[in-house]
Amino acid sequence: MTGPRLPDGFAVQVDRRVRVLGEGAALLGGTPTRLLRLAPAAQTMLHGGRLEVRDAVSAQLARTLLDATVAHPRPLSGPSHRDVTIVIPVRDNHSGLGRLASTLRGLKVVVVDDGSSRPVRAGDFEETCCDVRILRIPRSKGPAAARNAGLAVCTTDFVAFLDSDVVPRKGWLEALLGHFCDPAVSLVAPRIVGLEQSDNVVARYEAVRSSLDLGLREAPVVPFGSVSYVPSAAIICRRSALLDIGGFDETLISGEDVDLCWRLNESGARLRYEPIATVAHDHRTDLRKWFARKSFYGASAAPLTIRHPGKTAPLVISGWTLVVWMLVAIGSGTGYAASILVAAMTGRRIAKSLSSVQTEPLEVAVVAAHGIGSAAVQLASAICRHYWPLALIAAVMSKRCRRAVVVAAVLDGVIDWIARSGHADEDTKRVGLPTYLVLKRIDDIAYGLGLWTGVVRERHAGALKPQIRT
Repeated sequence: MTGPRLPDGFAVQVDRRVRVLGEGAALLGGTPTRLLRLAPAAQTMLHGGRLEVRDAVSAQLARTLLDATVAHPRPLSGPSHRDVTIVIPVRDNHSGLGRLASTLRGLKVVVVDDGSSRPVRAGDFEETCCDVRILRIPRSKGPAAARNAGLAVCTTDFVAFLDSDVVPRKGWLEALLGHFCDPAVSLVAPRIVGLEQSDNVVARYEAVRSSLDLGLREAPVVPFGSVSYVPSAAIICRRSALLDIGGFDETLISGEDVDLCWRLNESGARLRYEPIATVAHDHRTDLRKWFARKSFYGASAAPLTIRHPGKTAPLVISGWTLVVWMLVAIGSGTGYAASILVAAMTGRRIAKSLSSVQTEPLEVAVVAAHGIGSAAVQLASAICRHYWPLALIAAVMSKRCRRAVVVAAVLDGVIDWIARSGHADEDTKRVGLPTYLVLKRIDDIAYGLGLWTGVVRERHAGALKPQIRT
């Protein structure tokens, strides 16, 4: 866990979900969950879970906590808005482009017209107060190529990519730029929320369950983490880091933002998701277009798997916990008894791994229960989203499988509804549980349809392969 030295005054705060064990001797948490043992000197540097960088030693500890994903940055002030150029790829969305440009007062802007039927002209920006440069691509090459074309003409240290169907909220830029005072950070993304309130049921569902909205919690962007990628609808990047990896992959029809994040990860860069900054997005709310978009997202999994083997696994689970839930699914008394035995063995393994840290039996039990419960949620989600064609066949052929699939569908929907209930604005009309369950299943069917279509088209089943860990 190494990286450029963090500046003095930079601080980190331990995530409130991280468990402190052995009176501060170890931290248990992060994504994926890990046990981080702290030396006595390191323990004295943390005050209420907060550490401020004052010298080389505290800088290294702060970097270790960040890279272990158990703490979040509390950065100093970052670069100025003068150090940023906004790149906007657009195709046949003049109204959205004008709406976006009106919010970018005082900023450098590069508009890349990706083959619009009516070309974007300088006169379209007469009433805006930003410095606009227009690039024209005669025949559409896609958003990745348009972003690369804009990147090529930028001279500022940082480049923000905004799609023409978004509108940044006040303070978004300052909240994101602060993270770049960490010289290792190469990309930061805001939370993407709905642009307008609506009584349309799909719009209300999207307000809490949009594929672009990654939630309320700040996070590092790492494969298999709570935030494994960020959408390119709104991101800010360090220009030099993008140039070093060759920008966006123009051969990808979809998923180019996921690919970009993972290539930056592979280069050693750090990426952050900062939900304090928000950017509103004009969500698709027509049912047919919404379904098609969800399927479009699913189709990206197979091409991404070819480029990044293993990182699109629909399920990352311990073999022991997988056995527990398979035995439960059997549904017999023998299956239940065996699952309890395996769960006890899992708890014993966890206790052994924590033996070097002073822990109470209750703490071990809580950790084991959390791991087994999280596995159940993962399994239910994968059955309903990634593997639903197989689940459907199994349900038709077997009454026992049918019962397990129904339980998984209800469990997944209810837990997701509860988890997402706080994501919408106070004025947004809530989606009732029955309606949410129906839309969640349609959402998953669309994504799974795209996923399986991509697997067949690419003749590569890696996107369906789970990761089973010992």
